[in-house]
Amino acid sequence: MKKVAVVMGSDSDLKVVEKAILTLKDYGIETEVHVYSAHRTPIEARDFALNARENGIGAIIACAGKAAHLAGAIAANTTLPVIGIPIKASVLDGMDALLSTVQMPAGIPVATVAIDGAENAALLAIQILAVEDKDLAQKLQNARNEKMQKILAVDKEINQKYN
Repeated sequence: MKKVAVVMGSDSDLKVVEKAILTLKDYGIETEVHVYSAHRTPIEARDFALNARENGIGAIIACAGKAAHLAGAIAANTTLPVIGIPIKASVLDGMDALLSTVQMPAGIPVATVAIDGAENAALLAIQILAVEDKDLAQKLQNARNEKMQKILAVDKEINQKYN
C-alpha cells in the first residue's frame, strides 16, 4: 500500500496536523511526516515533491497558516494528489490560509479541506488510496456505519425523552 505524506510549514502546525497523522495510523496507513516551508526551505520542499512518487507516496497532505503557499508549492512539483489544510494562525482566523490554499491556478489543483480540518484531510487521503484497495474501502465504510449507528442511537434517545 502507498504511504501518505503529511507536510507542515512549521512545527507550530503539529497541534492541528496530529489529528491527520493519528487518523491515518488508525487506518493502518504508513505515514511520512515532514516540516518544510514554501518560503524558508523551498529547495527541500521541491525536492520532496519531485521524489514523492518514487518514495512510495500515494497522496500528500500539506498544511500551513498565514500565506499558506506550501500545498501549492508541493502541487506544482508533483502529479500526486495534494490535500491542503489551511491553519488558523493569524488575526484573520485562518481565512488568509484558506484563500491561499484554495485559490490555485488552473492546472495545479489542491484539494482543500476546512480551516484546521486535519481529520477530513486524512480521510480524503485514505479515500484516494482506497480507490485501489478494497479492504481499505471497507474500513472506511465500516467507520461510516459506526458513526451512523451512534447518531441513530442518539436520535432514538432524544425521541424517547421528548416525544
